[in-house]
Amino acid sequence: MSQPHEERERRPLIAHVVYRFDTGGLENGVVNLINHLPEGAYRHVVVALTEVTDFARRIRRPDVRCIALHKRPGQTWWLYPQLLKLFRTLRPAIVHTRNLAALEVQPAAWLAGVPVRIHGEHGRDVGDYDGSNRTYQRVRRLYRPFVQHYVALSRDLQQYLVDKVRVPPARISQIYNGVDTQRFHPPGAATEPIDGCPFDPARHWLVGTVGRMQTVKDQPTLARAFVRALRLKPALRERLRLVMVGDGPLKAPCEAILADAGVRELAWLPGERTDVPAVMRGLHAFALPSLAEGISNTILEAMASGLPVLATNVGGNADLVDEGATGWLVPAADVEAMAQGLARLAQDPAHAAAMGRAGRAAVEARFSLQAMFEAYQRVYADGLAAAGVLPPPSKADATMAPLRTPSVAGSGVHREERDER
Repeated sequence: MSQPHEERERRPLIAHVVYRFDTGGLENGVVNLINHLPEGAYRHVVVALTEVTDFARRIRRPDVRCIALHKRPGQTWWLYPQLLKLFRTLRPAIVHTRNLAALEVQPAAWLAGVPVRIHGEHGRDVGDYDGSNRTYQRVRRLYRPFVQHYVALSRDLQQYLVDKVRVPPARISQIYNGVDTQRFHPPGAATEPIDGCPFDPARHWLVGTVGRMQTVKDQPTLARAFVRALRLKPALRERLRLVMVGDGPLKAPCEAILADAGVRELAWLPGERTDVPAVMRGLHAFALPSLAEGISNTILEAMASGLPVLATNVGGNADLVDEGATGWLVPAADVEAMAQGLARLAQDPAHAAAMGRAGRAAVEARFSLQAMFEAYQRVYADGLAAAGVLPPPSKADATMAPLRTPSVAGSGVHREERDER
């Protein structure tokens, strides 16, 4: 039964502000929140500073508007009159910006009198893979007075906010991404063939990666590592195969690396796919050669699919991969280390499968969607309570989530309990 109009309008409106609403982990997180937060508790609007793509169709709630502001390159200040008019018309109770490109919206939200202003740090910026860019640090400090609370997706990003941006720890909640363990799950008795893939998982051992083929993901390092692994262990040429799913400017260079080494026929690069869960169920291991990451959705999806993970030791990857138990971590841009890791996994399929099972168990215990939703719901509820928009959460609400789920700081902070590995 639908709610009366007056009751619906009393629900606080959350304005999720992103740079571009397109395929990506950050945007997927926004969609998951909108689709799964209690419909009776919040209304939502998505504001993209540039464009809204067909990705918006993944939002299942019919009452959610997606607004594109068509921002041109340059500062966001020129959008302030438009943003002020938009916020004063929509009257959101919460403005939640994500990453540096959307952070400039915060002063406009403050000027418009938005009661709760939250900013999320989801990953490293291009050109600032280690967080040492002082210009980006200064920009974040400039906008810090307008942000009431921060959400960091990894311990690494949380520490960056404290050390470099000088945000008081009490104003930060560290919330891991969650993964849909029903959509991403291990195959049945045997690895499933991938539709269109020339390799047979019954005869071949498939290691794969999924993601935008852009500089930060560094797929050429994986291609070179695959070539190197075959040279280190020539016997693997009979079984080891490489799957690289995704599209972008690095696709052609990867193909060239493989072709120049004479192993192009041992790799499959199908471009972008919409059936990622099925692709994961067709792999035996997952590799992520990124130069920088926040909390990688694809690592979580791979672990949920029962795959061992070989990833670079950057950003939040160490939060997800339990070294030696669910996978291996190697230095970024280190072809030799990644090649050794590939060979190590492929030469011991039984151990690799055991790592995959451990990864699935870790996802179920620590990285569920439910834990993520409950954590964000606390951040929103505590912020609204502090602003006087809603009454404080009840004691029952405060104990609803697992201990690993943090609550927002403010009055009565509960710090997150987690393994410090």
